[in-house]
Amino acid sequence: MATNITWHPHSLTHAERVSLRRQPGLTIWFTGLSASGKSTIATALEQHLLHSSYAAYRLDGDNIRFGLNKDLGFSETDRNENIRRIAEVALLFADSCTLALTSFISPYRADRLLARKLHEERGIKFVEVYVQVSVEEAERRDPKGLYKKARAGEIKDFTGVSAPYEEPEGAEIVIRSGETGVEEACRQILSYLEGERLIEKSSAEGASEVENRMGEAGGGGKDVTANNMMD
Repeated sequence: MATNITWHPHSLTHAERVSLRRQPGLTIWFTGLSASGKSTIATALEQHLLHSSYAAYRLDGDNIRFGLNKDLGFSETDRNENIRRIAEVALLFADSCTLALTSFISPYRADRLLARKLHEERGIKFVEVYVQVSVEEAERRDPKGLYKKARAGEIKDFTGVSAPYEEPEGAEIVIRSGETGVEEACRQILSYLEGERLIEKSSAEGASEVENRMGEAGGGGKDVTANNMMD
């Protein structure tokens, strides 16, 4: 850690910022295998929240590696650092009273627990969403052809094939993506957020429009991979 540095507190408390922004800050952390549907669901949820006048922003696992984390590979050490960095970034978004949505494989339980701890120490809500899918189903979908390359030895340290994925033990929300469509998955998350009083309950009109918004962001149907499945 760097020395000769000093923490400068904000002029506003987090509670004051929440009052002024009129919305809480929190992180919704999507985790699951590649091709589980994390990004598809997160994209649809972000769109719905924005249409509902909430400040929300999605942090995507691939996109982050084009910039902030472009110096990192996929070894266990680099994966640890990848998640540590994004946990800190998500915390900054959440502290500013933005709804931060992160879609990262984040395969190691200890890394996800670290992300949660960072939020809890600041009194900021952390909601873990486990998008559950079997390796067999993810490999059947394989929209990017990554599993095929991993099986052929072209990609090393690939989660689910040559690197482990440690399932969450206490996720707030579990979405069984092989059985749950994008719309239903988003409703499941929204229901949790409403039940925890983290967002306002959807109006009847707003609820009737969710289907259209989800369709624009990635479609419905039974399988989350039905339309433009991203990750």
